[in-house]
Amino acid sequence: MEILRCEGVRKIYGDRDNPVIALDGINLTVDKGEFVAILGTSGSGKSTLLHILGSVDRPTEGKVYVDGTDLSQLNQTQAAIFRRRKVGLVYQFYNLIPTLTVRKNILLPLSLDKKKPDPGYFEEIVSTLGIGEKLEALPHQLSGGQQQRVAIARSLIYRPALLLADEPTGNLDQRNSKEVVDMLKLSNRNLEQTILLITHDEKVAMEAERIMVLEDGRIVSDERRR
Repeated sequence: MEILRCEGVRKIYGDRDNPVIALDGINLTVDKGEFVAILGTSGSGKSTLLHILGSVDRPTEGKVYVDGTDLSQLNQTQAAIFRRRKVGLVYQFYNLIPTLTVRKNILLPLSLDKKKPDPGYFEEIVSTLGIGEKLEALPHQLSGGQQQRVAIARSLIYRPALLLADEPTGNLDQRNSKEVVDMLKLSNRNLEQTILLITHDEKVAMEAERIMVLEDGRIVSDERRR
């Protein structure tokens, strides 16, 4: 089942006389349950692509569909609500609220909509990510790897159609980087979560089942590894 589709996506910055082409005709599809890595160096366009897929930004040309929704039809408010409910975002900086406990940070997206969590699913997430004993701790009491696990848990709590991870290991040492990638793989396998991982690290990308390589705003290869 298709969960993501891009059709001819282009992103151009600057004016007509001095255009900067960040994305140049991106066509891709991702099926439900896939774990895909988009590999590219700095300036390749991978973060621009992630922002467009997450409805944070809009393409200059082309269409993006997430779970059947045409993102171009959403206004700013609708895009923010869609992003909260349908797209999980994980960045290299954890963006946790320092005054809230781990539990409240995880449940924040639901709290904003005044919705109650599914206790069974909440337990499954925190168990899968190994943070069940840290629920009453504050972010500053956690290691970097543990904070990133909390950020992943928060991104999963709404059962998003798509989880977008932008360099999630970029701020971590080697041991914590491996732990976070392992947590993403567990989320993909145990929770059947569709994941798109943006990275410049080939070793991290190799953990995915499918690797796309982005160069100069274009996908130059798309390899399914298993």
